[in-house]
Amino acid sequence: YFGILADDTPPVGLAAYAAAAISRGDPIKTGLQGFGYDIRTALLPFLFIFNTDLLLINVGPAKAVFVFIVAVIAMLLFAAATQGWFLTRSRKWESVALLLVAFTLFRPGFWLDTIEPPFEIHAADQTIGLVESLPEGESVRLRLVGPDFDDPDKMTQTNIEVVMGPKEGTAEDRLMAIGLDVLEEDGKITFSGFTWNFPDQDLKERLDQEFEFYGDSPVIVEEVLTRRDRMPKEIFYIPGLALLALVIWLQRGRARKIKPAAA
Repeated sequence: YFGILADDTPPVGLAAYAAAAISRGDPIKTGLQGFGYDIRTALLPFLFIFNTDLLLINVGPAKAVFVFIVAVIAMLLFAAATQGWFLTRSRKWESVALLLVAFTLFRPGFWLDTIEPPFEIHAADQTIGLVESLPEGESVRLRLVGPDFDDPDKMTQTNIEVVMGPKEGTAEDRLMAIGLDVLEEDGKITFSGFTWNFPDQDLKERLDQEFEFYGDSPVIVEEVLTRRDRMPKEIFYIPGLALLALVIWLQRGRARKIKPAAA
């Protein structure tokens, strides 16, 4: 308890000695014990990386409350799993199960991406027809392949995301309208850079330093990636909560047996 109260970072590590003086314990053991507890909090920033809903970007009030409740439950389960104690002392497999449930609540999209990838990849021979048929406002990713800026003999690739404009003209016309300098020939779309009206200047500068646009080999649009219509990722809360219910049921049974024995 006093180890947790003591800070463990180097500038204030001596606080462990003050905590040990209060508890009349060993200061080194107190500091190590406190560090063992506190180091778990190093995982907290990753919650915002893997579950961006916590940043409340494009999240309504009702969903925000739901996200906070799920995140709090997941953090409590993570703490219980790492402490080895939930309703009673946990068996090793129960701690692993609680970690799995916490991960599922934190990152349900991982399981969805494993079962069904978020993007459908369309081969090069489908690129022209697909670009022509995409509805206005559709967000797509274009996979560009071409010679590397630093080593023209080496081929490199990257993905860029664009939003399609009005459904008018050929594939070349539609891509030119959104600021991509392209040329359609021999069933391929050659990418030469960006036109003056392309809105993302940072992307333009990055690709200018990534591809050699004036080499012998052109930069081409090799594939088009479109988002799949998938089931909601929250569906994986169901098996996670079912596993949690199993652990609760088993631990409550053991806890009831321990209480009469203690009495």
